[in-house]
Amino acid sequence: MALRINDVFPNLHVTTDLGAFDLHDWQGDAWAIFFSHPKDFTPVCTTEFGAVAQLADEWEKRNTKVMGISVDGVAEHKDWKGDIEKTANAKAGFPIIADEDLAVAKALDMLPADAYLPDGRTPADSATVRSVFIVSPDKKVQLMMTYPMSVGRNFAEVLRALDGLQRTWQQPLAVPANWEVGQDVIVALSLDNDAAKEKYGDLDIKLPYLRYAKNPA
Repeated sequence: MALRINDVFPNLHVTTDLGAFDLHDWQGDAWAIFFSHPKDFTPVCTTEFGAVAQLADEWEKRNTKVMGISVDGVAEHKDWKGDIEKTANAKAGFPIIADEDLAVAKALDMLPADAYLPDGRTPADSATVRSVFIVSPDKKVQLMMTYPMSVGRNFAEVLRALDGLQRTWQQPLAVPANWEVGQDVIVALSLDNDAAKEKYGDLDIKLPYLRYAKNPA
């Protein structure tokens, strides 16, 4: 069955270049981002892993752990990290799952159940393994994105989405289009105007159903 928002992220046992983990134990009480790739030593994926490495301080500020997924083995992952770090000029200190049997890709519904890796495969054989999952500390999926082979992911947008999720998680709030940290937020309709003002202060009411409040601390 396909994963949906608010589903519990599967607690898979995985092997990575940094050791073996049960995913829920590895995540602990942090936020987590899982981002997947169809093959090591491919151009777009190398730039994406480099972008993640360059954001190491930003993930740490947000109490967020990151883990890559690729359908090659541990030895390939370790060698590939050399290329990633060389081109990004940043240490790739996050683990990469060795999903050689496609167990993770299938569990996350990125490949059909009967998919396999043929001899001499190319990235096209696992092309749909190009996804991002953001998981909250309660181990529930909060966001999913899937990209085509030809378009590199914008990890500035992943970071922005993470900020929005952390700002609104378990709060009667939402963030508008193109929101950035520090900008006003939208108050959910579950609060009437009086309750919203009591909780968040003065409102900027654009429409009866579109009410902004200052970004709370």
